[in-house]
Amino acid sequence: MAVSSPPPPRFHLSLHLQNPTPNPSPSRTERKQQKRPGTGWDAEAGDEEMRIQLLVSRLNEDSLSFRDWRLTRLMKKADLIYNEDNLLRILDGLEARGNWRQALAVTEWVYNENSYRHRRSRFVYTKLLSILGKSLRATEALRVFTIMRGDAQIYPDMPAYHSIAVTLGRAGLVKELIKIIEYMRKKPSKRVMKMRRKDWDPSLEPDVLVYNSVLNACVLSQQWKGVFWVFQQMRISGLPPTGATFGLAMEVMLKAKKYDFVQKFYEKMQKNGVPPRAITYKVLVRAFWEQGKINEAVEAVNDMEQRGVVGAASVYYELACCLCNNGRWRDAMLQVGKLKQLPLTKPLEYTFTGMILASFDGGYIYECISIFESMKEYCTPNIGTVNVMLKVYGRCDMFGKAKDLFETTKGCFSNSQTYVHEHSSLEADAYTYSSMLEASASAQQWEYFEYVYREMALSHHHLDQRKYSWLLIKACRAGKSYLLEHALDSVLEREIPDVRLIVELICQSIAQSDYGRVLQLLNVMTEASIKINEGEWANILKKNVHQFSVDALQDLTDYLHTSGTTNADPVHSLVRALQSQFETASMDTYLLVDGTNTQQCALSSLQNEGKNSCSDLTEQDQLIGTCKNLCTNKFLDVPDSDKDIPQLGVAAVMNRAISLSRPRLENIHGQCDLGHQGTPVSAVDEVLDSMSSYGDSSYGEMPSASEILELWEQERINDMFDPKAESRTTL
Repeated sequence: MAVSSPPPPRFHLSLHLQNPTPNPSPSRTERKQQKRPGTGWDAEAGDEEMRIQLLVSRLNEDSLSFRDWRLTRLMKKADLIYNEDNLLRILDGLEARGNWRQALAVTEWVYNENSYRHRRSRFVYTKLLSILGKSLRATEALRVFTIMRGDAQIYPDMPAYHSIAVTLGRAGLVKELIKIIEYMRKKPSKRVMKMRRKDWDPSLEPDVLVYNSVLNACVLSQQWKGVFWVFQQMRISGLPPTGATFGLAMEVMLKAKKYDFVQKFYEKMQKNGVPPRAITYKVLVRAFWEQGKINEAVEAVNDMEQRGVVGAASVYYELACCLCNNGRWRDAMLQVGKLKQLPLTKPLEYTFTGMILASFDGGYIYECISIFESMKEYCTPNIGTVNVMLKVYGRCDMFGKAKDLFETTKGCFSNSQTYVHEHSSLEADAYTYSSMLEASASAQQWEYFEYVYREMALSHHHLDQRKYSWLLIKACRAGKSYLLEHALDSVLEREIPDVRLIVELICQSIAQSDYGRVLQLLNVMTEASIKINEGEWANILKKNVHQFSVDALQDLTDYLHTSGTTNADPVHSLVRALQSQFETASMDTYLLVDGTNTQQCALSSLQNEGKNSCSDLTEQDQLIGTCKNLCTNKFLDVPDSDKDIPQLGVAAVMNRAISLSRPRLENIHGQCDLGHQGTPVSAVDEVLDSMSSYGDSSYGEMPSASEILELWEQERINDMFDPKAESRTTL
């Protein structure tokens, strides 16, 4: 009889049922990963490299400071261990984008955390010094270097000294570099020494790279005596100078105009058997050029080629500019042929632009034109070359050539917007318009000046008021005062205007008896915090006295008194200056009510009095001489600063018919005599004419610069669809 096996004990199952194996629910992180697979910080939780790249990309997207809470959030959310290797990889990613601010912020954040405060790495700080040096941030690099010197764990070694020396050398900080050399030779402070063992000695001796950095700093600061100190220190240390050392020494002497020392260091270089490099010959060519030794410069380059030294593009560029500056542009073209065969760091257009500028500086105007024409055989002129040629044409009274080049440039860019064009890079910039405005003003072509200014405004370029405010003032005195009005309105939207612009408009408004506009401009000066004292106002009135009459100045004073603003500057200073002018005018009997000159009348009157009251001829001559001196030494003086700007009478500026219509091209191109001719009435004219019926107080409703710009744009669109526009266009 078979015996059946006993059943398994039930307590195992009961125990299993009573204490089941725990099956934990997914964590919050796992639930997020299940809901959003492949996204977020934890999509590749096991791949540390991916998380580092994601962190770097997010750091490069925004500029975050060390104390910014968003930086803390990013760094903690990355879920990384910020050891030495990970930090170096993060800094590499930030260095590739030139993001030195984020690199500095990340390093500071990590090493200010409690868990990493005592785990600083010298390699990380040296890498940070390198990043700051490449970004030319000498101040920040010095601060990081000071932190390294205060901690024995990250005390600077030779690579760190090299990095900070190169950074300071590029910045031209000679004194700071000398201190770095002293720090190298000194032992650390006692506090730092206590952090390490007793026999620890981190002091070092500077090498050739450090001394070359000192020479590089001397180049920028032009401290030529530092060269001899460097060579003395290298001789004491037993360091032989290299080719870079001699080249930098020659460059320092070149910057300091010590041409004899340039030649002596070159001879010493040959004596020591150091082979010269291409950069050495560049310094030689420049030194010969500045001394006027052109043949010697050519011989230096020939010597370089005979020695088998591979010439750099900068050597041939320097020689080409040297030859152009002395009128030998054909010889310079031979150097361009050699330069074209070498690897170029910059396009060939830069070479021709420099050659044109060198010829212009040497006074060879027609050679500039020849170089520009020859340039087309090698490359296409870029906008920089066009701007230089516009400057050349404008300074040499070649308005016709400047206008043709300007219109060709605009035409090429217009064509390139519809199809690919060989001159598609010729897009006029602010310098193009400014140069053309200067050429138009020099040629007294004010109608074309207005056309260029209008095109400049429509292209959303702005005239640099610091350099070209005199152009607007000159145009205003030539009858284009509305351009100055528009420029001032446009400048007020961006920055503080040049005081000369406001003063010119004030003088024009006084001449036109437009006292409301004067008060408005004075309020603009108050809002812009522009201050003019009483003496300066007196000089301004004296310069422009030919435009004013006694009645006009008296009416202005009365108007300012009634406005109730005479207690604050600049109105208060102007009123005091006007009162002093009245006192002087009443004593000297200079100005007439009509604004005409009374020199002759006063002279004849005093002559008659002299005949009646003076029996002696000597007394009569003295009286006439006194009158002449009185009339000569007072307000008739016109300062020299205004002689280059044509002075116009009251009749020329009294006409305030503002015509903002676009100048028709047949008038612009066909005009030689720029007399005041009638122009078509535009929409802006109609607005201003309708406002003129309301009196002088309508200036508060004048169209703004943006409104005028919209009207100009609408008129340009109308001209594009005008069937008669083709006959007027000569582009």
